[in-house]
Amino acid sequence: MRHTEFWVRMDEALGQASAGAWAEMFVMAELGSRTAKEALDAGIPPKQVWAAVHTALGLPDRLR
Repeated sequence: MRHTEFWVRMDEALGQASAGAWAEMFVMAELGSRTAKEALDAGIPPKQVWAAVHTALGLPDRLR
């Protein structure tokens, strides 16, 4: 997964207006107590970050 696909999925899950703010504010233990944005900036692969986001938001399997 590329960063662009990650952000497209975030927009679809949370809406374009909220995705960026959520990614900067919501801390996830699965990402080493980082936000999604911090994890991406630290070099964690977008696929791994998306998996943590998917779990945190309780999204349906079809969005995995």
